[in-house]
Amino acid sequence: MEKKIDHIGIAVRDMESSINFYVNVLGGTLIDRYVSEAVGVESEVTILEVNGDRIELLAPTNNHTSPIARFIKQKGKGVHHIAYRVENLDTALVELEQQGIRVLAETLRTNKHGRRLIYLNPADTEGTIIEYCDYPDVT
Repeated sequence: MEKKIDHIGIAVRDMESSINFYVNVLGGTLIDRYVSEAVGVESEVTILEVNGDRIELLAPTNNHTSPIARFIKQKGKGVHHIAYRVENLDTALVELEQQGIRVLAETLRTNKHGRRLIYLNPADTEGTIIEYCDYPDVT
């Protein structure tokens, strides 16, 4: 199955400063900004487009339970994950299982933009956090 980079997730401490950098220095365009308090997310999300490429800025809203807060505490701010768009997430999950690649089942969800997503187990991806996603209801 073909995979294409959908977006890059960046963990940030200061959303306003980060938006300023991506808009005023890199020439990005603000697409959306929202807060997700869903369990296992607990983050402010800002979506930007820089010359046709999508960037998600992620700032924790709960420093005790947010995975972004945990990431920043362990590794510091910076690239959090790379998301690959697949044609069909269900088919991609079957392929991953056949290849012996585990996923983090509790991360399976649909976001406010209709993107279905799941994270692969970093133990099987050489330590990189990888998201697979599709947009089943978006044409």
